[in-house]
Amino acid sequence: MQQRLFEDLIESDVVAHKTKQSYTLPVSLAIHAIVLLFVIVVPLLTSEELPEPTSAVRAFFVEPAAPPPPPPPPPPPAPKAPVTPKVQPKPIIQEPPKFTAPLEVPEQVKPEEGINLGVEGGVSGGVEGGVPGGVVGGVVGGLPDAPPPPTQAVRVGGQIKEPKKLKNVPPVYPDIAKQARVQGVVILECTISPQGKVTDVKVLRGIPLLDQAAIDAVKQWVYTPTLLNGVPVPVIMTVTVNFKLS
Repeated sequence: MQQRLFEDLIESDVVAHKTKQSYTLPVSLAIHAIVLLFVIVVPLLTSEELPEPTSAVRAFFVEPAAPPPPPPPPPPPAPKAPVTPKVQPKPIIQEPPKFTAPLEVPEQVKPEEGINLGVEGGVSGGVEGGVPGGVVGGVVGGLPDAPPPPTQAVRVGGQIKEPKKLKNVPPVYPDIAKQARVQGVVILECTISPQGKVTDVKVLRGIPLLDQAAIDAVKQWVYTPTLLNGVPVPVIMTVTVNFKLS
């Protein structure tokens, strides 16, 4: 009896479970269909504005840049300068001079007078080959011209005699040379102008403490002009200045 009740109880549970399972499946499918329909249809019914694209997206829709303008046309070539034809001057033809005869012919024609050749037969004391206006007893053909005076100074010697000293200025003995007891002879080479003045002085053999005193004294000396063929010329000569302590 108890076993029968237990079996009936198990059997009733199985039947109840099957009945409940048969209702749940259709309901679940219906709910899923409603949710799916809501997810698909509702967004289509709403008219919301789409967000503006970002800068990265906008870059794909930028219009392409306009092509560069065509290059300007080249400038027209410069007009060529007009070529002027060279006009050659016409040669001037000189006509030969025309000689016209005098209208009136003179009755008497005077003879032309020639150059005065002096006394016919020459003057007394003259020589053959002489010249008019010469000197009696002179040299035939005249004296040769004197050579021009030299432009540079000539050294005294031979035909060039040493000029005479007209003005002598003794040297001033330097104090430092006196204290050092320095004495001796300074040899100089001086150039004398045509007027007899000393223009240049060079030391040939000197003494350091006495050279300048000797040069200063010689530059004040004056000589007679030196003549060459009767013309004053500059000359070069050697002079000595003696320094001696008393």
